[in-house]
Amino acid sequence: MSGYTAHIDRFVRDRLPPVEQWPELVRDLPELRYPARLNCAAELLDAWVTRGQGDRRCLIDQDGTWSYAELQQRVNRIANVLTSDFGIVPGNRVLLHGTNSPMLVACWLAIIKAGAVAVTTIPLLRARELTHVVSKAHVRLALCEARLRHSLEEVRRRLPVLEDILTFNGGFTADDPDPLEARKAMQPIDFQAVPTAADDPCLIAFTDGTTGEPKATVHLHRDVLASADTFGAHILQAAEGDLFCSSPSIGFAFGLNTVIVLPMRIGAASVVLPNLTPEGQLAAVEAHRATICCSSPALYAPMCETAGGYDLSSLRHCVSGGEPLPEATREAFKEATGFDVVHGLGATELLSLVVAARPDEARPGTVGKAIPGYRITVLDDDGAPLAPGAVGRLAVKGPTGCLYLDDPRQDDHVFNGWNLTSNACVIDRDGYVHYQARLDELIVSSSYVIAGHEVEAALQTHPQVRNCAVIGVPDARRGEIVKAFVVLKDGTVGDEALAAELQGFVKREIAPFKYPRAIAFLDALPVTKSGHVQRYKLREMETGRAPSGG
Repeated sequence: MSGYTAHIDRFVRDRLPPVEQWPELVRDLPELRYPARLNCAAELLDAWVTRGQGDRRCLIDQDGTWSYAELQQRVNRIANVLTSDFGIVPGNRVLLHGTNSPMLVACWLAIIKAGAVAVTTIPLLRARELTHVVSKAHVRLALCEARLRHSLEEVRRRLPVLEDILTFNGGFTADDPDPLEARKAMQPIDFQAVPTAADDPCLIAFTDGTTGEPKATVHLHRDVLASADTFGAHILQAAEGDLFCSSPSIGFAFGLNTVIVLPMRIGAASVVLPNLTPEGQLAAVEAHRATICCSSPALYAPMCETAGGYDLSSLRHCVSGGEPLPEATREAFKEATGFDVVHGLGATELLSLVVAARPDEARPGTVGKAIPGYRITVLDDDGAPLAPGAVGRLAVKGPTGCLYLDDPRQDDHVFNGWNLTSNACVIDRDGYVHYQARLDELIVSSSYVIAGHEVEAALQTHPQVRNCAVIGVPDARRGEIVKAFVVLKDGTVGDEALAAELQGFVKREIAPFKYPRAIAFLDALPVTKSGHVQRYKLREMETGRAPSGG
């Protein structure tokens, strides 16, 4: 990292991996060579006002439109609240918890413009998950959508480090007489962006916790712009007149990029609506005449069934991210709408899609090629590169890379300068990537990535559960669903009523989308001699194949 930093609070910088454990960062393209001092919020927002284009539309919701200049004033007021009312200094962490809305976008930009580090979360997280986030990132201030405040209040009772919770989008109530909207109304509309270094951290995003507790991935100011200057510029090729309509939460890297970063980097606009369903997104495209639709594979599948009832003639591109898009969904969507879906592979650690193809370059059965600015290969179990056509672990180099916050697992995800992904792939002789499978035990259900061990941990706190194991089982609509195999304590009868009780219990303990949609009661789980659960035998039970011996 450079010697200069604007961070007064060095908590994040001092807990990054040693430089020798960093991946090799590649910035071959001229547009990826950023100045030494860079505040990405200023580049995304202030730059357009400075150029005299502040009257451009920027954010659109059900209540109207904010121009770049109007958004800048709101962002500046919020940044003044952070610094003057709460004493936030460059390098402090501020947590964001809410559904997509113009105010959530303004808060994200204000945190970064003030030189602080935004800790993004998805709105479905509960107190148990948020406790880990707050503890790991040492968060003392949270900006939270009013209706979600209860989970963070529970975190604050557990962790005194979380000193303040400031709500928005809730209005004035007896329980909340001092929301963010009231505070920002008292602040001036001017705020000078903190002159952060290009390699100062500005964002912490947490992984889904596949192999243990979720990892905190750190991203720098230049990383945020790189996602737009690679995928956005070379694959999507969006223009200033485009209007994005994206469904994923900005708590996901794909959502952050398609709701905020990609449109604002080019001076375009974004429809920002909460909790978009497939039908809701189609209706939003029709109502606002959106030109770019961004969603997950799980939402594209049901869109195929109803797309014919909407006027989608304004669209230029449809983009899929977050997980591989099944070829059947891609074909069905094209048949229903006439659009080829741009899809790709990426990772929270990389902040961006790194493999994709424009519709005119796409090949059936492949994800695409390395996006300009990135290099890819596949490695064997020993880390040696494999020849075209061989199945291996997809590895990536580019302008962004894996940087975990204070985590010994850094060594497991960087090898010889390569970022190691969790995807098993084949790269053919033309450089196209054929996705094979995930290398870990993640369950992907309706675009949400669920770590089975987390569901197990919640179930095992129920007083009637002795033991349990969770796997993903195929589901025509959701791709996979979570299924739990539960061993009950003596004297407890496993029936439909108890299954429903366990499902409700899990919904209250962790994010509701993680609950087991199917539950089977067993007398005992299949285990090895050392006591480890043999999940492959549970999968064999599901497929009807006889378990193999040994």
